[in-house]
Amino acid sequence: MVGFRRASGVLIVVLVVMTTTIANGTAPDPKEGKEPGPTGATAPGAALGAKGGSLDVKASGAKGDGTTDDGPAFMAAWKTACEAGGTITVPKGEYLVNSIEFLGPCKGPVTLEMHGNLKAPATAKAVKEHSGWVNFDNVADFTLNGNGAIFDGQGSLAWKANDCAKTGTCNSLPINIRFTGLTNSLIKGITSKNSKLFHVNILNCKNVTFEGIGIDAPPESLNTDGIHIGRSIGIKLIGAKIKTGDDCVSIGDGTEDLTVENVECGPGHGIAIGSLGRYPNEQPVKGVIVRKCIIKNTMNGVRIKTWPGSPPGIASNILFEDITMENVGTPVLIDQEYCPYGHCKAGVPSKVKLSDVTIKNIKGTSATKVAVKLICSKGTPCTNIALADINLVHNGKEGPAVSACSNIKPITTGKLIPAPCTEVGVSGP
Repeated sequence: MVGFRRASGVLIVVLVVMTTTIANGTAPDPKEGKEPGPTGATAPGAALGAKGGSLDVKASGAKGDGTTDDGPAFMAAWKTACEAGGTITVPKGEYLVNSIEFLGPCKGPVTLEMHGNLKAPATAKAVKEHSGWVNFDNVADFTLNGNGAIFDGQGSLAWKANDCAKTGTCNSLPINIRFTGLTNSLIKGITSKNSKLFHVNILNCKNVTFEGIGIDAPPESLNTDGIHIGRSIGIKLIGAKIKTGDDCVSIGDGTEDLTVENVECGPGHGIAIGSLGRYPNEQPVKGVIVRKCIIKNTMNGVRIKTWPGSPPGIASNILFEDITMENVGTPVLIDQEYCPYGHCKAGVPSKVKLSDVTIKNIKGTSATKVAVKLICSKGTPCTNIALADINLVHNGKEGPAVSACSNIKPITTGKLIPAPCTEVGVSGP
């Protein structure tokens, strides 16, 4: 009993000391002889030690001052997050980064929560073909919350160095943002600005949604496709404002089950499937829906383009619906004699088979007299091409809008202005 009373007394003293210490706002250091760390200090990566944690890129050394190369800090944060899953936060600031790659697979879902902007070096340095500036590769269950973040490619010097007209290729400059091999992911609230080449490239992805995407570049930015999608299944592009110097949205081979909705396009070259048939062994395009879009002050509206002299290919089950055109060069275009810069086998028919295409409820104004142009392959004619409820007006001195066709007899329903196929179609810009 005496031992118990002594022990109880000691316990009471200890409790009193602990209570007093906590009340004074300081906790005893568990390691004797070591000074406590500063309040709020976190070792880089420590917060992501457990699955579902969070890490600020500045804890990994990022400065966000627009002049320091913050690429290594981003990569360090990504490595830590990818090993456990969690959230990387990018505070407000301007983060200069050279080419970076966010590489998976990761051991848990990763979220990149952005409040600051990324900036590329302004130099027009040649890179490996089809490479990107910011790359997301082989990641599942990934979320990119842009919150309006800008990915600035600083491409004005690169546009002047672009040699597409001479070579027919433009692949030696970096794509702004590449998404390769993503699955079950969400990308929203980002803007790609002044890319040196394509703005956004989506390749070999599955079940990825893109929401609230911005593309911003002037008309003179050569070959800066806004969003290019290829060899991907189940992609949804919902809500985008695209201003650029080439196609607002371009759809390449192997694209299946694609929805493009509520896109505002212009300036630019319109929304296009293709070009298809330039390379051997291209995969079919099927199940494409483009609807509820506004296209204004562009070279073209909605179009499908394939190369003459192409290997065999397929594009089918395509719907363009509920689209408004404002001062568009050629609002509706099928061109199976597509031959930019003269780099093609002119006069040799395309072997890309177009079928089951519906162009429905298209209205607005055409900047040229030929508002609808349908030029199909004479070797592999289009089949089941339907026009319905089209009202396109041309107010120029050349006279009212017309429709020109070649190697096609479209299926027509509803009211069509201009009347279908009143002239012979000739390929051109």
